[in-house]
Amino acid sequence: MINKIADSVAEALAGVQDGATVLIGGFGTSGNPIELINGLIAQGARDLTVVNNNAGNGDAGLAALLKSGQVRKIICSFPRQVDSYVFDELYRSGKIELELVPQGNLAERMRAAGAGIGAFFCPTAYGTQLAEGKETREINGKHYVLEYPIYGDVALVKAEKGDRWGNLTYRMSARNFGPVCAMAAKYTVATVHELVELGDMDPEAVVTPGIYVSKVVQVPRVATQAGGFKK
Repeated sequence: MINKIADSVAEALAGVQDGATVLIGGFGTSGNPIELINGLIAQGARDLTVVNNNAGNGDAGLAALLKSGQVRKIICSFPRQVDSYVFDELYRSGKIELELVPQGNLAERMRAAGAGIGAFFCPTAYGTQLAEGKETREINGKHYVLEYPIYGDVALVKAEKGDRWGNLTYRMSARNFGPVCAMAAKYTVATVHELVELGDMDPEAVVTPGIYVSKVVQVPRVATQAGGFKK
């Protein structure tokens, strides 16, 4: 019987190795799998390459992972924000490497990994510093840059609902990078707020099929100071 439900975050992340490439879903704090990030900090894997849309906010979540000293390199689109002071300090002091990737390219490079595409040509970044050292080609009068897939050893994603086979749905904009992260990794862990029985999810509504998911962990919603709940 297929059952991908893990009893705890610690159990789901126990096998993460030093030097792993970790794909993390989320756009800022929307869809950010903070329970899994905190679990990775506690698990202790080091020398990580992290792929995320940004480089953390404040002191929590991804910023806390960077602050822990476990990350060697980050691949992202928006490393600097008003509250990205953890990344700023690490980068300026030479304690972390950065690969800057345009947002659409970041998503497509992970999608390409999951789809089995060896490489693709994209016009984004042609003629800029981001294209230096990369192959370029003119196709039908337009210039393109050759981009390669981003493969992950591990993906951490936040979903809304899942079943024991690992089928997932997401809540509105919290979907963002989660599906492509799950596709591109060898081992994907997803948190869900709701676990349902097989057959309770409309197959047409499943965004990430269970074939891309290794472990599912149910986590509670977190109450806010205003008395509501973080989605």
